[in-house]
Amino acid sequence: MTYELFIGDRLFSSWSLRGWLMLEKFDLPHRTHLVGLYSGTMAKDLAPLAPARLVPALRLPDGAVVGESLAMAEILAERHPEAGLWPKDPNARATARWLCAEMVAGFNALRGECPMQLRHAWRGFAPSTETLADVSRIESLWAHARQISGATSGPLFGAYSLADVFYTPVAARIIGYGLPVSAANHAYCMDLLSDVSVRQWRAMGLTVNYDPFPYPKDLRSDVWPVGGTSKANPVENGPSINATCPYSGETVTDFLEMDGQCWGFCNPFCRDKTVADPEAWSKFTAMIDAVNDS
Repeated sequence: MTYELFIGDRLFSSWSLRGWLMLEKFDLPHRTHLVGLYSGTMAKDLAPLAPARLVPALRLPDGAVVGESLAMAEILAERHPEAGLWPKDPNARATARWLCAEMVAGFNALRGECPMQLRHAWRGFAPSTETLADVSRIESLWAHARQISGATSGPLFGAYSLADVFYTPVAARIIGYGLPVSAANHAYCMDLLSDVSVRQWRAMGLTVNYDPFPYPKDLRSDVWPVGGTSKANPVENGPSINATCPYSGETVTDFLEMDGQCWGFCNPFCRDKTVADPEAWSKFTAMIDAVNDS
């Protein structure tokens, strides 16, 4: 039983990130298909899923298609009650649904003024009064969630849930544009963005080059605060220490250099996602540790 998830460009599609985290974070088997959000092929790519017209879209194992993130969330929670997508406590579950629904329907100023992009962090951004009001409302909702759950840090309801999924792109906007929040909420945003799945999503997004880069700002940019500047660089030739790709087990054809060592991968995507954030990939770091400890 495998779900088929159709997503847009990872660096920019906040809704696609939500759809992917629903499956990835709760260990639901899935295959991901990239839709041409910026290449102009989106309508063609989604035609087999009609009447779905936006990303993400989900094809269920029986072939049925579900559009819209909140509908996807409810279907997955219904089909996998053991996975714990919603909080167990009834009051917490009701509150989490409220937070997700308000996320879907609201915060238009924040969305419009601060489009998600995961390449770098802007510095010197001046938010409008409307965006600041959206951020204040988000902080109020998070405070209410913590009052209901009793969790003072970490996931809003103690255990990771769909509420954290839906607010991860909000965290990317808050951190990426330097929006003012409390120290506790800043820490929560950093917790969400430091999650290894989010780091992997961003690393896969960085394998694509954009010219021009969408959503430019006449502002100074800093490195993204999670992962920092990679120590790895792509190189043309081996030989590599490893003969097979750490992800697929296939023969290596593409290479990177890090800390004076050359490592091989079975294709440019495997290499480039690792170059983007080497520490996000446990199979790669385990391979390095195994070789260096031998």
